[in-house]
Amino acid sequence: MPYFDAASSAPLHPVARQALQASLDEGWADPARLYREGRRAGLLLDAAREAAAEAVGCRPDELVFTPSGTHAVHAGMSGALAGRRRVGRGVTVSAVEHSSVLHAASAHEAATGGTVTEVPVDRYGAVAPETYAGALYEDTALACLQSANHEVGTEQPVAEVAEVCRSRGVPLLVDAAQSLGWGPVEGAWSLLAASAHKWGGPAGVGLLAVRKGIRFAPSGPADEREAGRAPGFQNIPAIVAAAASLRAVRAEAAAEAVRLRALVERIRARVPELVSDVEVVGHPERRLPHVVTFSCLYVDGEALLHELDRADFSVSSGSSCTSSTLTPSHVLRAMGVLSEGNVRVSLPAGTPEAEVDRFLEVLPGVVSGVRERLGAPTGAVGAGGTGGSEVLDAAGTGPSLVVDALGRRCPVPVIELAKVFGGVPVGGTVTVLSDDEAARLDIPAWCEMRGQEYVGERPADHGVAYVVRRVS
Repeated sequence: MPYFDAASSAPLHPVARQALQASLDEGWADPARLYREGRRAGLLLDAAREAAAEAVGCRPDELVFTPSGTHAVHAGMSGALAGRRRVGRGVTVSAVEHSSVLHAASAHEAATGGTVTEVPVDRYGAVAPETYAGALYEDTALACLQSANHEVGTEQPVAEVAEVCRSRGVPLLVDAAQSLGWGPVEGAWSLLAASAHKWGGPAGVGLLAVRKGIRFAPSGPADEREAGRAPGFQNIPAIVAAAASLRAVRAEAAAEAVRLRALVERIRARVPELVSDVEVVGHPERRLPHVVTFSCLYVDGEALLHELDRADFSVSSGSSCTSSTLTPSHVLRAMGVLSEGNVRVSLPAGTPEAEVDRFLEVLPGVVSGVRERLGAPTGAVGAGGTGGSEVLDAAGTGPSLVVDALGRRCPVPVIELAKVFGGVPVGGTVTVLSDDEAARLDIPAWCEMRGQEYVGERPADHGVAYVVRRVS
C-alpha cells in the first residue's frame, strides 16, 4: 500500500531499526553512573549527541535530546522567553508556523500578558524578510520561523530573516522538523528544534539546539539531565537510532532529493491536466523535494481521503472538510488559497515511480466520484439553474440572487453557488448565506479560479453573506 504521508511521519529507516536493536542491549543503564554499564550507555549518548550536532551545525554541548519535537519547540520558546523577560514579552511568528509554535505563543500570551505578532505570508506561503523585519519591536523577546512549511512544502528565507533578527538583537528559533533530514539550516539562527520521526528515526525523540550566548532559562523544576532542558531519563536506544538515521538520510539526501523532486514535478504538472478545477499550492521551486499539495473544487476532503485510502493510497489533508476540524487549515487560510478537497502528498524516500503513476491513474476517478455524489456542477460557471430568492445586492442598486447554505458544510456552499451562477446575467450578483468558516476562504478562491468578482462579505442574521458578481 503506497504511503504518501512522510511529512506527518516517515517510515522507520533501516539504519534506525538496526541501531535501535543493537543499542537495546548496550544503552539501558543510567549514563550518569560511573560503573561499566553506565559508562557504556554514556558513551552511546555522547556519540549520538556528536552525530546529531554535526548534522545540525552546532556544538555538541549546545544540543539536548527531548521527548518529542513538540517538547523541543515548547522548551525552546519558554526558555528563551524566560531568559529575556527583562527585554520584553513580545513574540513574533509567521502566520503558517506549526501548531506547536502557535500554541506555545498563545500560552505565553495568556500566562504573561505578552503580545504575539503574526507575520503574513504570500500566496505561496512564504514570508518576506522586510515584512518580518517590520514585525520586530523593542519589546520583542523571541522570533520564530519554520525552515519549511509542513503542509505545502514552501521553504522560508531563514538566513535572511536570521540576519535581520541578529541586527535587532532578537534570537530566532527555527522549527526545522520538516527540513533537517534534507540538510542543515543555513544562517545565524539562535535556537533550533526538530523531531526524529520526520526523517525516519523513531517517534519520541526530539532535539533542541541553543547556541552559546543566548539567554536561556529552563522552565519547570530543575533536573540534572540534558542541561535541565529536558528532564527525565533519556531513552538512549531511541536517541542512538535517531542520530544514526539522521546521518544515514543525510548521506542519501542529495540523490534522493533529485529523484523525488522529479516525481513531485510530475504530480504538480499532471494533476491539473487530469482533474478539472484544481489549485496546486506552495512555491513551485523553493520547496521541499518530496511535498506537493493541491485542492479540488466541489470535493469533500474527508470523502476524498477515504476513497484514496480504499484505493490503497495514504495521504493527508489540510482541508476544512474533515472529521477533525470544521475550520480551514490555518496555513491555507493565511495563504488565501482554496481549502476544500485539499490533498497533501509527501513521498517517503525510496518511493517507486510506478506508485506515483498509479496515483495519477486513480485520482481522476476518485475526484469525479466524490463530486458526482455531492451533485457538483460540471460547467465552467455552472449550468444555470433555479433556486434561491432575490434581495437587493450589496450596493442596494439591483436584485441579487440569494443562496441559503446555512447549516451546510464545505464544500456545499460553493457547490450551491456554482449551480446557480450560470443563470445570473453578466453584472448580476449572487449572495451566499453561510455559517461555515471555510466559506470565507473558499468563495473568494472560487471567484479567482473562475475569473469572477468577489464583492465582499457582510454579517447576516445567522451567519455571513458573501457577495459574488458575474463579470463574464
